Amino acid sequence: MSIKIENLTHIYMPKSPFEKVALDNVSLDIKDGEFVALIGHTGSGKSTLIQHFNGLLEATSGKIIVDGIDITDKKVKLAYVRKKVGLVFQYPEYQLFEETIAKDIAFGPRNLGLSEDEIHNRVVKSMEMVGLDYETYKDKSPFDLSGGQKRRVAIAGVVAMQPTTLILDEPTAGLDPKGRDDILNQISKLHKDYNMTIIIVSHSMEDVANIAERIIVMNHGKVALQGTPAKVFKEVDLLEQIGLGVPQVTYLVRALRQKGFNISDEIFTIEEAKKELLSILKAKSVKGE
Repeated sequence: MSIKIENLTHIYMPKSPFEKVALDNVSLDIKDGEFVALIGHTGSGKSTLIQHFNGLLEATSGKIIVDGIDITDKKVKLAYVRKKVGLVFQYPEYQLFEETIAKDIAFGPRNLGLSEDEIHNRVVKSMEMVGLDYETYKDKSPFDLSGGQKRRVAIAGVVAMQPTTLILDEPTAGLDPKGRDDILNQISKLHKDYNMTIIIVSHSMEDVANIAERIIVMNHGKVALQGTPAKVFKEVDLLEQIGLGVPQVTYLVRALRQKGFNISDEIFTIEEAKKELLSILKAKSVKGE
């Protein structure tokens, strides 16, 4: 289930005084099984872009090819694509409405016309996939949960549709540190354990550095930069010019290098910095410095 974007342009309210070019001739590929992060300042086109991946927004021009199918073709039925490409919007817990967690997660599969046994199996499995024990939580009200748990229930509702690609728009927004870490761990688990293609939109450079395999940087509706976290976060000046930054630990490493420390410039997580600094200290200790 690959996604290929060719010369995609999207214009809001065209030919009006409020015309806005949100995407400007964007081309990119997302391969099956990848973990990709989309970053960019507010208004850069991130959210507009991901809503094209399953046809929620119609392209002004260009092509969107999902699993070999050009979904911009008027003859294509988007229902199939939307089963395979699941989209979790910001604050998805606001969309919870059923009286129990199990019923809320079952809503999507039930609308597919599945048997009750299949619906039950999907609910149990999706709850397991996001780290919620079925017997413990199935009869609880989703409104009695913490913010992070509500978010997991909302994600489980999308996962129960069995998408092969999962897109999450700012999945940690508004969560406390524990809730944020729990959600990121569960998203990473979906990627690693189930080979799910993950596309995550985030403003947090630290989160992106810890979990993404590839980063796509958006700026004024265009792809400004893309590559591994190590490649992207080396471009400190460029990122700052377009209103972004790099993980705080990267600034620390940069400062240490300027002071003469022989430390790698490809460090962008706390764990990597810790390992590198301990190694330097150990080497100095052996030399008696």
